[in-house]
Amino acid sequence: MNIKKRLSAVLMAAMCALTFSACSGSSTSSSSSSTSSSTTESSSESSSSTESTTSSEESSSALEIKQPEAIKVAALKGPTAMGMTKLMDDDEKENLPYEFTIAAAADELSPLIAQGKVDIACVPANLGAVLYKKTEGKISALAVNTLGVLYLCENGDTVKSIADLKGKTIYSAGKGATPEYALNFIIKSNGLENDVNIEWKSEHAECLAALLANENSVAMLPQPFVTTAQMKNEGVRVAIDLNDAWDDLNLSSSLLTGIVVVRKEFAENYPEATKEFLNRYAASVKFVNENIDEAAELVGKYDIVPAAVAKKAIPNCHIVCISGDEMKTMLSGYLQVLFDQLPASVGGAMPADDFYYTK
Repeated sequence: MNIKKRLSAVLMAAMCALTFSACSGSSTSSSSSSTSSSTTESSSESSSSTESTTSSEESSSALEIKQPEAIKVAALKGPTAMGMTKLMDDDEKENLPYEFTIAAAADELSPLIAQGKVDIACVPANLGAVLYKKTEGKISALAVNTLGVLYLCENGDTVKSIADLKGKTIYSAGKGATPEYALNFIIKSNGLENDVNIEWKSEHAECLAALLANENSVAMLPQPFVTTAQMKNEGVRVAIDLNDAWDDLNLSSSLLTGIVVVRKEFAENYPEATKEFLNRYAASVKFVNENIDEAAELVGKYDIVPAAVAKKAIPNCHIVCISGDEMKTMLSGYLQVLFDQLPASVGGAMPADDFYYTK
């Protein structure tokens, strides 16, 4: 019995030891597994954080690489360039990446845009659509920058309405662009297409010279040339505001004069630079409209028109910066009116949606 008891006691002790050892091993294994899992997760998080930081740095680096060394911007003498003068001044003072070209006529800019020699340009509204077609969709409209600024001015006092233009000769520049199509549309809509003679000049300055040289003559001039004419000759008066003549036709669109276009490749390669330009341009337009005296000095500084002329003209220049969906609605409506009148005026076909930069 004692031997059996002793053997039993030994066996029981051995079994307890085995049980304890198994429990202890399981606990250690679980703890080890938990520690290993925690370490793995920590390592994974650290790795993920490192990859995220690296990715962010690479993205930031890529963004920096995507900034152009120079951005070539072109505009026409007149309201489109006047609205840009604060940006031009900022570029000069802050060493911004812009290079500006101010041209006297639209036909100077067309080949530069078509050949990709400028990145951003301010052009007549319909010319943007023509260039879109001509370049096979390689440009986009960024913004409407000038509403109607065209006026029929008389060196006399015989024209009180569109009907009074019958038998008159109108001097005008802008053939093949917004001035021609807007004027022709208004004349035709009033049934005078066979009763008015339009003599086309290469520049607005020539129209002004003809107006001042011939009494009872009529010239279609944009601001600020209207102000220039009146400062040179008090007998020059605004006979018809083409904005009013356009609105009298009860159309679903407004009369537009100018837009800002961008090379599509530039906008795609440098989206941040494109947005920054648009923001800076909008700020420049706001400054010009709200600080007329200072803006006029800048307009004179950059030889767009004399400061004294700009001071009187700016309030009537309808300088704006309308972008996004509102720009698309305004511009497409205006182009549709021109297309319905003469498809060639917008390049033969209405631009597709990708013409309108609404990002």
